[in-house]
Amino acid sequence: MTKHVKATIIGFCAILLWSSIVGLIKEVSYSFGSTGGAAMIYTVASVFLLCTTKWVPLSKFPRRYLVYGAILMVAYELCLALSIGYSTSSKQAIEIGMVNYLWPTFTMIATVLFTSKKANWLIIPGVVASLIGIIWVLGGEEGVNLSEMLVNIKANPLSYGLAFLGAILWSAYCVVTVRSANGVNGITFFFMLVALVLWMKYFIMEEQVEMLFTLSSIVYLLLAAFAMGFGYAVWNVGILEGNVTILTGASYFIPVLSSALSSVLLATPLGISFWQGTVMVCIGSILCWFSTKKVETISGEK
Repeated sequence: MTKHVKATIIGFCAILLWSSIVGLIKEVSYSFGSTGGAAMIYTVASVFLLCTTKWVPLSKFPRRYLVYGAILMVAYELCLALSIGYSTSSKQAIEIGMVNYLWPTFTMIATVLFTSKKANWLIIPGVVASLIGIIWVLGGEEGVNLSEMLVNIKANPLSYGLAFLGAILWSAYCVVTVRSANGVNGITFFFMLVALVLWMKYFIMEEQVEMLFTLSSIVYLLLAAFAMGFGYAVWNVGILEGNVTILTGASYFIPVLSSALSSVLLATPLGISFWQGTVMVCIGSILCWFSTKKVETISGEK
């Protein structure tokens, strides 16, 4: 088995870990608060990574990756954790997670726009299908219902807005990593920065809430930190050394896995319209993926 194939398999592990993140973040926020819970998750995740991942001196980082990678990663993680933490219900948290899962489509768009990757016409219906899927998810039990979607968004515009912005930021991070990381995995340093920013926000900008340390809250915290930290660690290995196109294509099934796990973790049943919208998001993402695979087959690229 070649190094390239091994790295791709390792990247697949991230998909399984990420699928549990939405439900775990929300569970942690119930006990430790939105910002405090997120700060705890990234702090523990940083400790996990320091103990298991080789530390890379900052002098080894390409300057472009150190600066832009750090900014994009910190901004994205803040959007992800806080958008879910600020949700007002378990159902809303799962919906917000779905908005964040526009990132595979956005990543493919960014890859085509800012790298040498080419795409054909399939990318257009792919993007449209993904967006319709989100409208379907947010439209409630009536499916594609723009007025109902707007009502849902107006109920918590900050969370939905952060999730959408996060999807864009993550796609940008993926492109920056591929183009400028030069094989350096900066996830440990970036997570430490995220934890620092969250603790600063917690102590300076917010009214501090009581943190409830119970056996169940600690277990959820450890699980969330493990999924978050090691998910990104192995994903970085995958996109740095593996097949980015295959991993991106496989990641398109995260919405289905994530929704199923979140529904179980948060004891929240999801209606048929939600699953229909989720499938649409997956189909749209897969079409975007096929739009580049088709071009590679015709051109003979590998």
